[in-house]
Amino acid sequence: MKIYYKILLLLILTTLYQCKEEKKAAKNSLNFDNKKELKKVEKVIRPWDSLHKDNVEVFFTEYGKQHKENKVLIKTKFGNIKIRLYDDVPIHRANFIFLTKIEYFNTTEIYRVAKNFVIQGGNSDETYTRKQRRLYGNYLIKPEFKNNRKHKYGALAAARQWEKNPNKLSSPFEFYMVHNRNGAHHLNNEHTVFGEVISGFNTMDKISKVKVGVDEWPVEDITMTIEIID
Repeated sequence: MKIYYKILLLLILTTLYQCKEEKKAAKNSLNFDNKKELKKVEKVIRPWDSLHKDNVEVFFTEYGKQHKENKVLIKTKFGNIKIRLYDDVPIHRANFIFLTKIEYFNTTEIYRVAKNFVIQGGNSDETYTRKQRRLYGNYLIKPEFKNNRKHKYGALAAARQWEKNPNKLSSPFEFYMVHNRNGAHHLNNEHTVFGEVISGFNTMDKISKVKVGVDEWPVEDITMTIEIID
């Protein structure tokens, strides 16, 4: 009997030791995984990892550092328009490059042709266009008015809502080009100018001659694509 009890006691002690070692190993494994998970979380919560309406400036400040392109090409059935974006209007420039790279503009149209005034684009009735706007929370951009960036002939500027918009926040999606040889200087410090046409003025002239409705929307759609060239 004594031998029996000794064997039983030995088995109990062995079992307890194994359980203790398993718990220790599990604890060490859990701590290691936690560290990995923490690193993942830290990586995800960086403010420029995902654009939304509350981190616009932070997102595009970082995005602009990584994407320094400042020339784009607007392609239409009437020809091409080459645009230079201003580096000293950094948030608007980075935003336009961002939208170009995700091909947002490629399902949009030139939807307003105001004779001897502006040619406006960046919107459409396409489902993809609406989805892209909702995806990023229909964010807005604070104005970046510059004394040296005026509404001259060929200026590229951001469209915006006039009603209930006292801070003159820009639409990130819609833009216009001034098509008046005298400029549109009454819009200075009302809309942010962030680029200019450097070639393709003849294309703008052709677009300006299309037939439009009472809302200045072209009777026939003028689709466009935009690509980065430099």
